Amino acid sequence: MTHMRLLVVAALAALLAAAAPARADDRYEIFDFFKMFHPPAGMSMGGSGPIPRQSVSIDPKYAPGTVVIRTSERRLYYVTAPGQAIRYGIGVGRDGFRWYGVKTVSAKREWPGWTPPAQMLRRRPDLPRYMPGGIDNPLGARAMYLGSSLYRIHGSNEPETIGQAVSSGCFRMTNDDVVDLYNRVRVGATVYVQQ
Repeated sequence: MTHMRLLVVAALAALLAAAAPARADDRYEIFDFFKMFHPPAGMSMGGSGPIPRQSVSIDPKYAPGTVVIRTSERRLYYVTAPGQAIRYGIGVGRDGFRWYGVKTVSAKREWPGWTPPAQMLRRRPDLPRYMPGGIDNPLGARAMYLGSSLYRIHGSNEPETIGQAVSSGCFRMTNDDVVDLYNRVRVGATVYVQQ
């Protein structure tokens, strides 16, 4: 069985090498093939990042299924049971872009495309007007949209930014962590964004 798996992996590697993209835009078409598969537990999708997730205690006032984001800690908590949570490292908004309040998860997307909002394009006119989903997309492997706001909890193709204040208000996670959270959190979940 192991020998067969090695042959399949070798065949896929040879196929990818033969189909190396000639243009930068082609990489998304090749990558789409891999979007059909979910990695087995433990397989990395972009690095484990500098802050490992772990089970921790949390104030029991938060209901299971709730998300608590503490921007000063640069941590996100997913409540699994009364008084218990999974803690993840996150990247938060830089100075002037942090916000606080209560939102709900209004939608979830796998390998989302990215359309920079008008406010961001005014600050950064060099950005693309649209970027399809894929490993190079700044939203990473998954995104959870927060109400009708411009903000998301999303993956990142820059795991070194986790634990930093660098975003325009969204909350970044490693791709490994955002997939784990995405599989747990439900549309309609309450999200508390705190200092």
